[in-house]
Amino acid sequence: MNWDQIKGQWQQLRGHAKSKWAKLTDDDIENVAGKRDVLIGKIQERYGMLKEEAEKQVDGWIASYGLKARESEPAPTPPSITSSKGEQAS
Repeated sequence: MNWDQIKGQWQQLRGHAKSKWAKLTDDDIENVAGKRDVLIGKIQERYGMLKEEAEKQVDGWIASYGLKARESEPAPTPPSITSSKGEQAS
């Protein structure tokens, strides 16, 4: 799922965002409108944290719903399973 889809589900997710970041105002949540960069900026502003920390929190929050956190991030490739002899298992 990308952030276009998150924007589409923002009405359902906004209450969860407000619970996660209680310092965000209703206007903040309304202005975010599902936009990742705006959410990160508002979290930085309200909590006085670095952008990297705000990004980490947002990505973790989205991941907790089983959603993909970054717009351009490819889906992770599962590691291959190898036998004890280093041969790939089938």
